[in-house]
Amino acid sequence: MTRWMDEEAGPVVRPYALIGGRTRSSGDALDLVSMITATGTVPPGGFVPGPEQERILSLVTTATSVADIASDLDLPLGVVRVLLGDLHDHKLISIGRASTSERILKEVINGLRAL
Repeated sequence: MTRWMDEEAGPVVRPYALIGGRTRSSGDALDLVSMITATGTVPPGGFVPGPEQERILSLVTTATSVADIASDLDLPLGVVRVLLGDLHDHKLISIGRASTSERILKEVINGLRAL
């Protein structure tokens, strides 16, 4: 069996292999600022989260954005969305929206204008 190797990183697995080659899931609607939180429920009959999904569940004990999850896992956003979609389908995570006040948005706009 031939293994793909990267001299500095070691074995390389293509990201799509983590999600079985799928490119779509119920997680497609997630945006970068969606807040993800583990529900703490036991996986339903027969579903066993993979290592990356286990890592996600350990990251989201408190609300964490999709962007932060993708960054922490060092995986493409599309892959993370599929993994999150699977977790959501099995009711292992809940999805919320970040609360952004109008004042903060105005400060961001003014900051960008100042550049």
